[in-house]
Amino acid sequence: MNPDLAFELLIIMAFSLFVLGFLTTITGIFVLTTRVTNKDLRTIANQTSRLAQKGLAEEVAGLVGNASALLEAMNQLVRTTAGVGVFLTLFGLSLMCAATWIALQIYP
Repeated sequence: MNPDLAFELLIIMAFSLFVLGFLTTITGIFVLTTRVTNKDLRTIANQTSRLAQKGLAEEVAGLVGNASALLEAMNQLVRTTAGVGVFLTLFGLSLMCAATWIALQIYP
């Protein structure tokens, strides 16, 4: 194999991995900042807690049970979204580390 071709291939691989890692990290940070602190989720949580309080005041057990189930589902949604954001961020950082390692192998 031609040494110049191998050198260029490693440069392309390192650059591609670094760009892909950078974009993945930015996407993960974007998911963490926008999806987890979504205004709509806070509005639904406030309305659900008001609904549960009204159900307690009027002694409607079914209403309280449904409101608590909705709150639990929303908490699970936020945890899942945060998990996806953290995974994307860490995966992007590991891709950038791999690109750095490949670049360091090129220039010992």
